Amino acid sequence: MKCPFCGYGESKVIDSRPTEENERIRRRRECLRCSKRFTTYEIIEDVPIIVIKKDKSREVFDRNKILKGMLRACEKRSVNISDLEAAISEIETTLQSSIDREVTSAKIGELIMEKLKTIDEVAYVRFASVYKEFDSAQAFREEIAKM
Repeated sequence: MKCPFCGYGESKVIDSRPTEENERIRRRRECLRCSKRFTTYEIIEDVPIIVIKKDKSREVFDRNKILKGMLRACEKRSVNISDLEAAISEIETTLQSSIDREVTSAKIGELIMEKLKTIDEVAYVRFASVYKEFDSAQAFREEIAKM
């Protein structure tokens, strides 16, 4: 850590403690050359998940998009928003724990359908009909038969 007073590159840590929000570590340092003290903050670097869409474009993962899609599928159904939030958190955790920082929208769609199937079967079929682009009543029957 470079000293803000003399520019020397070596310092020692005098004290370390988390901030009140527990999102950062506050470190009190002392320069080994001029002995002046200064404070630094350490934060976890958040590496975003990149979604590769059907048209090969890329965008940053947005959990609100998933929520909107799930809410649309659950419209007029007795589904708790907390169940949807929990499902989205599980999906996000799955993606964050993956080694890959890029994921296809198809993979996210599969994860959403997996969660909706356990939450509400009607919502699952609604979501699947849009996601899998059903074009006939037969496609609905086939999907329902799989369940």
